[in-house]
Amino acid sequence: MSSTLPPVVRRQTIADALHRTALRLPNKTAIVCGETAWSYADFDALVSRLAAGLAHLGVAEGDKVAVLARNSHGFAALRFALARRGAVLVPINFMLKADEVAYILRHAGARTLATDSGLTALAREAAALDTVVERFIWLPSEDPTEPDPAMHRFDHLAASPDPMPEVDLGSFDLAQIVYTSGTESTPKGAMLTHDAVLWQYVSCVINAEIAEVDRALHALPLYHCAQLDVFFGPAIYIGSSNVITSRPVPENLLALIEKHRITSFFAPPTVWIALLRSPLFDAEKLKSLVKGYYGASIMPVEVLKELAARLPGVRLWNLYGQTEIAPLATMLGPQDQLRKPGSCGKAVLNVETRVVNDAMDDVVVGEVGEIVHRSPHLMLGYFNDPERTAASFEGGWFHSGDLALIDDEGYITVVDRKKDMIKTGGENVASREVEEMIYRLGGVSEVAVIGLPDAKWVEAVTAVIVVKAGQQLTEAEVIAHCNQHMASFKAPKRVVFTDSLPKNPSGKLLKRELRLRYAG
Repeated sequence: MSSTLPPVVRRQTIADALHRTALRLPNKTAIVCGETAWSYADFDALVSRLAAGLAHLGVAEGDKVAVLARNSHGFAALRFALARRGAVLVPINFMLKADEVAYILRHAGARTLATDSGLTALAREAAALDTVVERFIWLPSEDPTEPDPAMHRFDHLAASPDPMPEVDLGSFDLAQIVYTSGTESTPKGAMLTHDAVLWQYVSCVINAEIAEVDRALHALPLYHCAQLDVFFGPAIYIGSSNVITSRPVPENLLALIEKHRITSFFAPPTVWIALLRSPLFDAEKLKSLVKGYYGASIMPVEVLKELAARLPGVRLWNLYGQTEIAPLATMLGPQDQLRKPGSCGKAVLNVETRVVNDAMDDVVVGEVGEIVHRSPHLMLGYFNDPERTAASFEGGWFHSGDLALIDDEGYITVVDRKKDMIKTGGENVASREVEEMIYRLGGVSEVAVIGLPDAKWVEAVTAVIVVKAGQQLTEAEVIAHCNQHMASFKAPKRVVFTDSLPKNPSGKLLKRELRLRYAG
């Protein structure tokens, strides 16, 4: 049966979600960042003016707009203004080097780049490296900073007198391209539609119990899909109050939790550990906190026990997923933290997850298989990369690349990574990318990069190197070389020299054996 209804009547986009919250809760505090505070009505109206300003600037529907910026109210507003304009958000990790940023700008075809005062130099350097960037937008920061006079100012764009133009935008249109590293040396751009992100919001609200009464602290980078789309987006969707900061260090986080009586907070295990070890930690001042979330890596069992003892009023969730699924896939809830330590739980509301062998049959209890998903959260594919898209969806399921066990209750535990991804301090590092950088050193015969358990980073990037006969190489030289050419979080924290690397009869490198050998 065909319908003559105009598409806008049934439309639900990321920007529509904000507008509907503003209609329900106009006077409620939506955003607090430094000295800036906006109600939902203020936030929604500003987003519309900013979207009109973007249109006047020349940003068209479907244009890719890159954002290289730290957390701020400006970042938050631009995220929703791009959605309202019908443009495509391309968030970029601000810890990358200029040539790494330039690759993303070139691949995405971004003609507009938004940045803040602290990252202006990096933005200009990257944009000059054979990209199509033709305009810059200056975003305000958490602390007052001077705008770059050569950039289009956020506050000027947000003061646009122009009416918001009508856009031919639907729920299935592209909302964002989020770049993720895999085993390949070049990042892949996961294309996520408005409906994929919104279905994921629903799963977050239900399974992670994100609620209107929450006062949430958003401290981990908004360029990362976990903070942006598992926590900030769903909180706006449901109507929480949100405190944004760019400084995820204990002295700042503890002060903000106390000052704003924060009830909900997400961080990777490394940040939770830093809070517990801080001399400023005072459980009495953190009594408002009732929901704690972690992800990106496994929380050590001893730390779980310590959190339970020192913050008994905090319920914990472990959230697992990947960029390609927007990103939440499975969840381990509060009741299972100590009953199923190390597990990533079960699939969330709008996800179907299996653990399968190479024949796509479900594995039996105790057998290692690959995690695969079906879900409306999933990406359309990788931008301009049909081959890697086809490989990721082989057999009609999305292949996560993570190897796991499933127990007799259906709980999943990740045991290894098919894609050799290292998760260090909450950041993803592709081992092959680091290996290729180390191979640029003339004295390297062979190298394997692995993640090893670490008290601070949870996983420390570790290079195991065989030096060429007659050559010499030091740990300091390897680390300095990587730091010069890569983001610092990708550079090895440790370097081990050995006579040979373990391989199977077919010559395949046995990284699991290396992890076992050097774990101590």
